[in-house]
Amino acid sequence: MPPSPASILILDDDDDVACAAQLLLRRRHARVATLGDPAQLDARLAASRPDVVLLDLNFTPGRIDGLEGLAVLARLRALPRPPAVIALTAYADVPLAVEAIKRGALDFITKPWDNDRLVAAVDGAVARQAAAPAAGDGSPLMGDSSPMHALRSMIAAVAPTEANVMVLGENGVGKELVARAIHAASRRAPATFLAVDMGALPEATFESELFGHRKGSFTDARSDRAGRFQAARGGTLFLDEIGNMPLGAQAKLLTALERREVTPLGADRAEGLDVRVVSATNLDEARLFDPSVFRPDLLFRLNTIVLRVPPLRERQEDIPQLLHHYLSLYESQYGRPVRELAPHTQERLCAWSWPGNVRALRHACERAAILAPGLEYHFEDFGLATPATATVAAPAEPEDFRLGARERDTIAAALDKAKGNISMAARMLGLSRAALYRKMEKHGL
Repeated sequence: MPPSPASILILDDDDDVACAAQLLLRRRHARVATLGDPAQLDARLAASRPDVVLLDLNFTPGRIDGLEGLAVLARLRALPRPPAVIALTAYADVPLAVEAIKRGALDFITKPWDNDRLVAAVDGAVARQAAAPAAGDGSPLMGDSSPMHALRSMIAAVAPTEANVMVLGENGVGKELVARAIHAASRRAPATFLAVDMGALPEATFESELFGHRKGSFTDARSDRAGRFQAARGGTLFLDEIGNMPLGAQAKLLTALERREVTPLGADRAEGLDVRVVSATNLDEARLFDPSVFRPDLLFRLNTIVLRVPPLRERQEDIPQLLHHYLSLYESQYGRPVRELAPHTQERLCAWSWPGNVRALRHACERAAILAPGLEYHFEDFGLATPATATVAAPAEPEDFRLGARERDTIAAALDKAKGNISMAARMLGLSRAALYRKMEKHGL
């Protein structure tokens, strides 16, 4: 599998730890750098912006309070487009890692780590960065269309309750932002919002990741570890890509939700749950209600309230607002001149089908802001080549032998066979989810 182009920065003062993580991650990600001194971070960020940062929480020998790491986290979160941050912490510092999550870290990894767990966490963070909108941007919830008014009204009604919510929608519509909006408007807002990519969790470590484990419960269990349910105590646990879970893992999750308790691996007593569960999937509802794909009893537990996030093609009247927002955002971010859309360009962009939804529109605006050569934006600046223009670009090549066409057809076939399940299609193609997202955007899938 070719390495992804994502940029990873490992910020840890222990050279051996940083080197071990770098060697492991370079198998899947081409750009993995290390930095031992947070005082050099500003210079590094001026040269290049990482997509994901693995952040140690203590740098000065003898310090264990984590204040240095939390200060670095605050600096990273304040960037115009902050990277996803994964906290690195010793087993005994799990409460500190939970505090880091409350302050904006995406996840935490305990040292010494399980290699599969570290790779899965970084792959999930890369995919989430590829899918997420820019920092501080609620654009998938922007818009004055009737579908968006209805969605925001549903969020306002549901958020103050404790009901479990399932968010349905295609890739790129902003399901995680809906989940965050629910959390922000709930009584749990001061506590943790913790997102877990269920499609990235190895089945072999599913119970340990979600429910935790005790020291000695398996070969590499060197100390007690809190699971994601415990880490999100008092807050909201967002189970993304829930439709990708194997049936066996679904049964274990169902048991935890029914009993409102989890038993860490190796423990002799259960621990009560105090989390609100919000889940999301891009499965169409016919597949979701297929018992061979998803357990009906688990679905019943998760979908007390169902929120459907509309695709962009069903709210085309919102596209001008989104275009203005994203073009302004990237003009400011990259120091590009403020430009208007050329005549008829907006009409063509509004008529575009946007199969990648708001995520695809965002990437198209970023491309245009960076590469547009003129004083106005033209449709061609957004990189939305149609099949007709692609044919004109290479008229002499037999279509069957164009690599781009072959790649597009292969990806489309994999997505069709996987019924739109991105994680499954990525595995079939031998790609990371982030790499597949980029290729889908490249080919307009």
